[in-house]
Amino acid sequence: MIKFLKFLIAVLLLPSLGVAVAQGVRIFVPVLGHWQTAWPFFAGLVFYPILHYTVYDFSRPYVFVHEMTHAVCAWLCGYRVTKISVKKNEGYVKMNKTNTFVVLAPYFIPGYLLLTAGIYIVSGWATDVTAFRPYVLGLVGFFLSFHFVQTFHTLWQADQPDLELAGGKVFSLVAIVLANLIILSLVLKGLYPQEVHLRAAFLNVIKGTLTVWRIIVDYIVEWIINVL
Repeated sequence: MIKFLKFLIAVLLLPSLGVAVAQGVRIFVPVLGHWQTAWPFFAGLVFYPILHYTVYDFSRPYVFVHEMTHAVCAWLCGYRVTKISVKKNEGYVKMNKTNTFVVLAPYFIPGYLLLTAGIYIVSGWATDVTAFRPYVLGLVGFFLSFHFVQTFHTLWQADQPDLELAGGKVFSLVAIVLANLIILSLVLKGLYPQEVHLRAAFLNVIKGTLTVWRIIVDYIVEWIINVL
């Protein structure tokens, strides 16, 4: 019953997903307008896929951060983690309980990016780190791209049991894409607060979703009337 409800929620969110993707693209446009300051970020964003597909796929570092994200989120939820295993292409975490957030967290939380941002912010409390901003932008772009590429690779290449455990593939994929769009928006807002307007984007998603569903309902009602 719970899996069916999650499937239903995912179907209801499909219009929101489409509108959110469009808004995510729109958020990028103002950032591109500041190319002179944004180029390190985009350089890092492009550099990782090139490195991944031509030199090294970084599978072990990804498996490590993937399993550690499971573990940290389980700890944050008050669950007990008994074992963490990390190998080159696979890993697992044993815990006494789990939930949807813990299961799907590694697919939308960019662990290395958060670590980079945390170090930069904490360092800024002790000294002036302004001169290092271009390098940090490059790393943020690199690790954001790392997260997206590895997440796509993991979901595309392997039959992940996490998706079924979280409530089914449809629900999990919709949740993962929406969560990643939110993460991307928050990252861009943190980097370029003046250019990225999250409130406007959120309102546009709500309005767009209602518009799509109104069109769908009108079509269904018209079809029923014609049939009758």
